[in-house]
Amino acid sequence: MPEPESRSSARERSPSPLLASPPALRRELGLAQATALAITDMVGIGPYITIPLFLATMGGPQAMLGWLVGAVVAFCDGLVWAELGAALPKAGGSYNYLREAFGPASAGRWLSFLMVWQIMFSAPLSVASGSIGFANYLHYLAPRLTPAGVRVVAALFPLLLVALLYRRIGAIGKMSLVLVVGVLGGCLWIVISGLPHLSAARLFDFPPHAFRWSWMFWAGLGHATLYALYDYFGYYNVCYLAEEIRDPGRVIPRAILFSILLVGTLYVMMTACFLSVIPWPEILKSQFIASTYIERLEGAAAGSLMTVLLLWIALSSVFSLLLGYSRIPYAAALDDNFFKIFARLHPTGRFPHVSLITLGVIGALFSLGNLSAVIGSLIATRVLIQYLPQTIGFFLLRRRAPQLARPFRMWLYPLPGIVSIAGWLYVLGTAARRSLIFAFAVLTAGSTAYAVRARLRREWPFQPASPRA
Repeated sequence: MPEPESRSSARERSPSPLLASPPALRRELGLAQATALAITDMVGIGPYITIPLFLATMGGPQAMLGWLVGAVVAFCDGLVWAELGAALPKAGGSYNYLREAFGPASAGRWLSFLMVWQIMFSAPLSVASGSIGFANYLHYLAPRLTPAGVRVVAALFPLLLVALLYRRIGAIGKMSLVLVVGVLGGCLWIVISGLPHLSAARLFDFPPHAFRWSWMFWAGLGHATLYALYDYFGYYNVCYLAEEIRDPGRVIPRAILFSILLVGTLYVMMTACFLSVIPWPEILKSQFIASTYIERLEGAAAGSLMTVLLLWIALSSVFSLLLGYSRIPYAAALDDNFFKIFARLHPTGRFPHVSLITLGVIGALFSLGNLSAVIGSLIATRVLIQYLPQTIGFFLLRRRAPQLARPFRMWLYPLPGIVSIAGWLYVLGTAARRSLIFAFAVLTAGSTAYAVRARLRREWPFQPASPRA
């Protein structure tokens, strides 16, 4: 754990090299900043670009069930993160949880390495989805922008965010409070404008056989849940910043659970408003659903203003994503379980600049891809390599370390953990084939890279056998 700021500062002022402490992350984020970062990470541009895809999965308003299933899985998984984040408040989040749960000298070393490995793919995919959303909505304001121009804008966007994040965490925490105002402002504008127009007839305008209990129904609901979870994801971002949060045992659980409840309510209300104003067959074809919605209610000028706000929201979400994910390779490298170059901190700002730049550049490359393929590959990879093993590890840690101090304990244990595992398996079982192929390719490549590295370094499972007593 880092030393208190006063002692750390005293050492920095000392002229003796023997008294100089190694660079450490700064604890400058409180509950307000942590919750703001979680909300901006969750909301972002996600619902404004996925709602047409979300409704298309089941071909009508019955896809709203996906919000409910996704909310249940997210809340149950949030309880897993809340307990682990409060008990192990270290930079890197899942990296530490997997290592401790499965054993730092055994399978935990492999799984924690894999977690960081997949972050080098999934974090840029997450950044890319927000960047693509930003570029698509910019096209609303600049209709002459060619498809190639939209892709160039999407690719340049992550690099702009790297420049904004290239500073100490205290300044970023203050910036997050400003960004969250725009995020919540956009959601509230949509909800408040739509409430007078809520229409039960349109909300329940189900196509024929919408609820036929067939494999197609459950597969469609699985796809809808995947998009819902994509929009919910981000509640755990504060766990990656645990060493930069004051009183993490209290702040982390509150930030996670409050953000899930607030954002889940907003999503349901937003979707209901969209469906009430715009017939769902028309929504399926829309590229600028939020802008079209406001334009229809309040005119073209208001539609343009909403688009500007959405660009602000996209910036806010990708900003928060890059901030949190850049801490994971740093934590793993510091633990000597990833490439050492990622352990470097900026000499004055004390933030992991190598990790930040690397993820930003890869995100720029992924931003040239297709949105639905980016989201599907992102979710499948995360679930397979991170979320599912982490929930299993949660139960193992309860058994392996019962004495571990847990400032927060899962409510109704073990039920939420069981629901979380079932939810992840359902999402994987109904995911698109190309997404599963990508996820298993990342898993295979990462396991191979770990095996080669472990063999050279004589680490688990290649370490010398212990001499018998």
